[in-house]
Amino acid sequence: MNTHKRQLALRRVRDTAAHASAVARASVIRAASLAPEATRPHPACVPGEGRSCEHPLVDRDVNAALYRYEQTIQGRFGAIEEVLRALSARQHDQDFARQAQAVSEQRLGFRWPDEALDNAWVSGVDMAGLYAYGTFKAIGRCIEGVDADQAPWRTRLPVQPDVLRACGYHTVDISPCADGRLQGLLPFILRTAASEGVLLKAYAGALFDIENDVADWSQRQLERIVAGEDGQLNHLKVAVYHFSSSSACDQGCAAHGSQDAVAMAEAIGRLQGLHQAVAEQFGPDLAPDLMLMGLDTDLDAIRIHLPDVRGRIHTDRFLDSASLYRETVGMEAERAMDHIRRAVAGHVHDLGGLGARGGAHGMQALAGAWLVANLSQIEYVIEHHAGRYAVIGHDEHFICAGDMLEQLQLRNQFYYAHLDTVEEGAADLDVGVRIFTALNMRRGLPLPVLVHFTYASAVPGSRERAVQRGRRVAAAVQARYPDLHRRGLLHCEVAVSDRRGRERPSFVGLGDQLHPTH
Repeated sequence: MNTHKRQLALRRVRDTAAHASAVARASVIRAASLAPEATRPHPACVPGEGRSCEHPLVDRDVNAALYRYEQTIQGRFGAIEEVLRALSARQHDQDFARQAQAVSEQRLGFRWPDEALDNAWVSGVDMAGLYAYGTFKAIGRCIEGVDADQAPWRTRLPVQPDVLRACGYHTVDISPCADGRLQGLLPFILRTAASEGVLLKAYAGALFDIENDVADWSQRQLERIVAGEDGQLNHLKVAVYHFSSSSACDQGCAAHGSQDAVAMAEAIGRLQGLHQAVAEQFGPDLAPDLMLMGLDTDLDAIRIHLPDVRGRIHTDRFLDSASLYRETVGMEAERAMDHIRRAVAGHVHDLGGLGARGGAHGMQALAGAWLVANLSQIEYVIEHHAGRYAVIGHDEHFICAGDMLEQLQLRNQFYYAHLDTVEEGAADLDVGVRIFTALNMRRGLPLPVLVHFTYASAVPGSRERAVQRGRRVAAAVQARYPDLHRRGLLHCEVAVSDRRGRERPSFVGLGDQLHPTH
């Protein structure tokens, strides 16, 4: 076995062990958010009595690839706490620094800063600082390994850019809730490939900023005009709320007090506000199409609320993927597909048609594509997570503030707050801090915050301005939560990346704390 193969084998061992550690950790420290005993039947499928949960339209090869990805990513974060617990018991040993580095390299794949370990015998180790450092290093490993990590499934996702364009959309702008349980929305839940035509901006409660969305819409229109693209394609805005089918009163959207009706109504209000804003400024014929989507975060099943012929979105009228799975699981593939097409068409008929500028056909086709794609995710959760996730609540590792970290898309890895300034994103950040108060800080662990902004490499000085902006926001985060910062329970890092992919997120540091380097 050559050196490269030995390194690969060692990494597999580390990731597998770390994943097992993460599972064990979740079962111990997240007891408050565990799902109750599964006495109720699964809404999509209950195996037994000659009935199997193997749907004819599910891509099991992609499911297997995504599960390997999940194990790899979770393994990088999951072992940090276990390693630090082991090191804590040894920090007064004479050769502690050597032991700590050896364990870290073997289990985590990186070394701690020497200065953080050398004087441990005097005043002890800053475990909170090391935890934050390890978290940022794990993020860095995910960024560095994104091509290898995602290659087995990225191009095999069923909803690729050509599918979106065939449905009549040059841009699909999705605003889910910032909740970490929605961070696998694109590759897992919707099986949709990331591309320049897909925007993802999360806000607490899915309460996206209408003014910012109008600006994004305008920028997209300008880019298309300059490029001479097809004027028949349209812009679709999707808001994604979430709910818990097994613990509705306390595991729904924190921003809305787990009140599902409020979450839906508020999201619909934002969608209608965006449509009205564009229509009044640029004309009704240019206003974006609208769609509301709901996600059962226990099962990863979706609901799609389509606009009726007058453009109204109803909270009680939707297409439900769990129901479609249940109705078609025993059919042959062709018959199952036909059943789903007829179900979507029937729903559209009941709505009196669709209020879509590009016509009913495109939106109807995209809704059908997402419903079919989601069947694979429903079965993924059935196969790999016993039908419902063991931890149905929050289990995030850090907050990402600013622009989306596209290289890391997996449930409950981070809480994402899209913002330009702390003042504008204060509500989203406050929700995230409340979540991490329960997850980490009550146990003495810190809150790691990654501030990430993108820049345009074609614009002179853009990178430097993004770095300065990130550092200003990081300082503002520390100023907003001074007690946490003073107690060493808030650790920030800044990263920047090129919007066109010429530079992936790179840490640029703050200068006053430990920073991961690559």
